[in-house]
Amino acid sequence: MDLGYLIKILHDEALSCVILKKDGSSIVRCHRRGVIDLFELLKNDPATLDGATIADKVVGRGAAALMVLGGVARLHTDVLSRPALELLQQAGVETSYGTLADNIINRTGDDICPVEKLTSQAKTAEEALPLIEDFVAKMANRNGSNK
Repeated sequence: MDLGYLIKILHDEALSCVILKKDGSSIVRCHRRGVIDLFELLKNDPATLDGATIADKVVGRGAAALMVLGGVARLHTDVLSRPALELLQQAGVETSYGTLADNIINRTGDDICPVEKLTSQAKTAEEALPLIEDFVAKMANRNGSNK
């Protein structure tokens, strides 16, 4: 299965992310915005990310850190931030993109994405992880759920 097929699924099904497992045995479809799907996969099913090929809509530094920690081999994204590209390149993740942006912008369009901003000072993916964990926990508490 080639990357073009994953990109087609991503857009045809209006998903946030599509992951092809390393052995080609299955495709995981992600629906939620932000980093939550990648974070939960890294925590609960890391084998899904290890050696995987991913097609994604938007990848900022937080998502890139989670992909690096998960051992993702290949990524194509519609929009990629420069800080995310730097992290992916340092880890040797084969990366392609449609648009390269200075930063990912938040949903209201008036500032940098909170996870992008939060992880900006982390020098490595490992340093970014506890920051992302804290962010996810705060969001879950704010929303009154564990999702």
